[in-house]
Amino acid sequence: AMQLAESGGGSVQPGGSLRLTCTASGHTYNRLCMAWFRQSPGKLREGVAAIENDGRITYGDSAKGRFTASQDSTKNTLYLELNSLKPGDTAIYYCAAGPRSTTPYVPACRPANSQYNFWGQGTQVTVST
Repeated sequence: AMQLAESGGGSVQPGGSLRLTCTASGHTYNRLCMAWFRQSPGKLREGVAAIENDGRITYGDSAKGRFTASQDSTKNTLYLELNSLKPGDTAIYYCAAGPRSTTPYVPACRPANSQYNFWGQGTQVTVST
């Protein structure tokens, strides 16, 4: 099975930045989708970004132009740059992996909860003054 480990979370002031890292180990399959999600207190988990093996990225509404996802396939590592952070971005950020979707006319990798079956433990991001 695949294991995912997130790191890089912490506490920052509004307007600050963080870089989250997700490292995959175990059975890492080249054709899987990788994604970032987040869950704020009292809210449902929401998708932030999904990356296909060829580097194509689909962002969720929560990314809102302030977050940038990337990957280093050679290192089985996924990154999420968080910029211009706001208190509303406070959440546990999760890395996930799952199979590619075969649904026509939509990206093969989307930041949708139902597409992913491997999850990391999450890393806490807190934005406050």
